[in-house]
Amino acid sequence: MSNNTNKEQVQVVHHQPVKPPFYANLVAGAIAGIIGASTVFPIDMVKTRLQNQKVLPNGTKAYDGVVDCFRKIIRNEGGVRGLYRGLSANLVGITPEKALKLAVNDLLRNTLQGDAPTITIPQEVIAGAGAGFCQVVATNPMEIVKIRMQVGGEGGARLSLGEVVKELGLRGLYKGTAATLLRDVPFSMVYFSMYGRIKSNLTDENGHIGIGKILLSGIIAGSCAASISTPMDVIKTRVQVKPGPGDPHYNGILDCINKIIKNEGPKAFFKGLGPRIMIISPLFGITLVVYEIQKNIFASTH
Repeated sequence: MSNNTNKEQVQVVHHQPVKPPFYANLVAGAIAGIIGASTVFPIDMVKTRLQNQKVLPNGTKAYDGVVDCFRKIIRNEGGVRGLYRGLSANLVGITPEKALKLAVNDLLRNTLQGDAPTITIPQEVIAGAGAGFCQVVATNPMEIVKIRMQVGGEGGARLSLGEVVKELGLRGLYKGTAATLLRDVPFSMVYFSMYGRIKSNLTDENGHIGIGKILLSGIIAGSCAASISTPMDVIKTRVQVKPGPGDPHYNGILDCINKIIKNEGPKAFFKGLGPRIMIISPLFGITLVVYEIQKNIFASTH
């Protein structure tokens, strides 16, 4: 009887999932972020242009929707390469950003859950909030440089990554940090809690879940989180863009909100919603698939 009990105990210990250390999750998150961001970057370019475009004095707009924006960038800005302007800044920033977001979320989830068999929804929300807060140290410099490079192509002044960073300086790299926090913290609270719940429901009794279901979990959670956080993303884009001659200047978040409502109406807060969902859904779906695969590889080798 004692021997059977010992065998059962050994078997249980053997099948417990191995949780990668924090440094392994950092590496996995960085690799996953690079792959995901590179895949969807052209859509991000279009999203930024649509969010920043203003009604011209003659009442027309620079871009008549997503397809028209794609066509004009390709036609006027050096072909398909124009869609990737700002990618270098994105990759430099996305590496620590996704590493922090994914690894910190896992660290906080494990810490909050402790020895409990499952994690609660409030704990998932807190873990997501912590991840969103920590990532901003990398996100804000990446976002403002990327946006300056993406929008700069419209006027023909196509600055390089080094030129934009030099122009901004250290303080300038963190312009709009408050707006970035107000976007990323709620986004991560919604995203990670939803992703965890959906993934848990799609996982079988043996703890197995296929790549397709992980991708689906990331896409659904990403769509919801992107929709909720788009108004703050619009405000962040407006605050961080370098205004040209005749463009409105925004003195912070409240001033930006007031001027958008006054000049463009409430609908303007959802500019670029379609492209943003098209970015976030596959971006986080692909990122989480790559991240989970790397975590499984680590578990299988330890």
